[in-house]
Amino acid sequence: MSSSNSRALRRHLPTLSVGLAMGAVFTVALQTQATPQVANTPQAAATLVDSEASNTHFEPAAAPAFTRAFAEDSASEYGSIADVAEAAVPSVVNIAATRKVRGGTTQHPMFREFFGGRGGGGGERLQQGQGSGVVVTRDGVILTNNHVVEEASEISVTLSDGREFAAELVGTDPQTDLAVVRMSGEVPSDLKPLRFGDSASARLGEVVMAIGNPFGVGQTVTMGIVSATGRSSVGIADYEDFIQTDAAINPGNSGGALVNMRGELIGVNTAILSRTGGNQGIGFAIPAHMARPIMESLLSDGKVTRGWLGVAIQTLDRDLSTAMKLDADKGVLVSDVSAGSPAAKAGLQRGDVIVSVDGNSVADSSNLRNRIAARKPGTTVQLDVLRDGKNQRVAVELGTLPGTRLSANGSGDLESDKGPLQGVTVSELSQRMRQRFDIPAEIDSGVLVTAVAPGSLAQRSGLRAGDLILEFDRRAVNSVDELSALNRQSDESALLLVSRQGQTIFLALRG
Repeated sequence: MSSSNSRALRRHLPTLSVGLAMGAVFTVALQTQATPQVANTPQAAATLVDSEASNTHFEPAAAPAFTRAFAEDSASEYGSIADVAEAAVPSVVNIAATRKVRGGTTQHPMFREFFGGRGGGGGERLQQGQGSGVVVTRDGVILTNNHVVEEASEISVTLSDGREFAAELVGTDPQTDLAVVRMSGEVPSDLKPLRFGDSASARLGEVVMAIGNPFGVGQTVTMGIVSATGRSSVGIADYEDFIQTDAAINPGNSGGALVNMRGELIGVNTAILSRTGGNQGIGFAIPAHMARPIMESLLSDGKVTRGWLGVAIQTLDRDLSTAMKLDADKGVLVSDVSAGSPAAKAGLQRGDVIVSVDGNSVADSSNLRNRIAARKPGTTVQLDVLRDGKNQRVAVELGTLPGTRLSANGSGDLESDKGPLQGVTVSELSQRMRQRFDIPAEIDSGVLVTAVAPGSLAQRSGLRAGDLILEFDRRAVNSVDELSALNRQSDESALLLVSRQGQTIFLALRG
């Protein structure tokens, strides 16, 4: 993204204009002044026709634009836009999340907004926030955003008819900002799941509606169109493939449904681009074709395991192509190959241009990254590669994305890890992670905690997402591999030195 535009973006999580945070939505704020725009909604009208001097009558005008679009986009089971809303609204729930906080600040800007500001004083206190979720199975499985429920100690869901139920967290995937919760106890027999639609086939201009709980006011339906698809580099999550819409999305809509005119779920409302913190017609939803496999992995395994190629990549543009004397201006350029990686074993080289995966063309580096991550480890993919002006096909058996989870069933090289950090997701301190968790530039060592499994020893001991582990049992930690080795060697206890919001604290983990 260019420095004049995209670098003006800063990731500012949910910004509210009321005193206490009533809901959550990621807000990417622009530093320049916005120009308000007014959208004129077509109104039903009547045209006066004077057909004869003595006979004056009214004749209906052409159908409004949304009505015509509905007729083009909808299946036959719904007769009107109102019918779609009536059918879909019961499948969207309000989510209330309660989080225990120690000390005067929360560890992440999103929580400071979503759970109601910084507060003050020491000791433990409760913070509450609200968001939305989508019922996707009859037994009470609900899809929502990670930032709505992450680190919540209590979760409750309220149906559109006002009935309230306790819920429990099934799993989260911070890298896509998705989470799954399940209603506890006896699930009502009339629960209505929303069926998944084909988000990959969403068309520009297609009419959609956003359903959620903005500002905690209650179930709300707004309407717009699909403004763009495949949006990435927004800076909200590690893996981005957003549907962009101008349907109004506001704080509290996070986790709600983006529905097409067939009454199908095509996206999970997640973020807005705004200079004010409120809706300005640029909203983002995680597409159903990305959300569904993440949900299924969380339900079956409690975690998400991603395929790994082992290359550094960048989008090939015309300038790069000219400078490198390449006979192509589309594709993804391999700038480095990790030693011992699946790519290295398959023979990929620096300077190769990947133009397709399994016969499907690659649009840019984000597109390639998403496609590889969506594959299961052990899967073989066929890459069409341009090398030295010649087309080649390279078969690569994908590995497991390393350095992601310290757990008994973890991923990558950490599968055997148990120890006191079992259930902790960690990452190297990359620039992306610095921005995501607001890590100061002067901190240049440590391993970042990106998620902590509910009920784990680490979670019970106070370790949080956003913490930077500097020492493990008085030993300095500078990489995921070092931390993994120390964790494996330890018994069920550890003393951690952690950097949290600019302060250094000790945490004792005792089984």
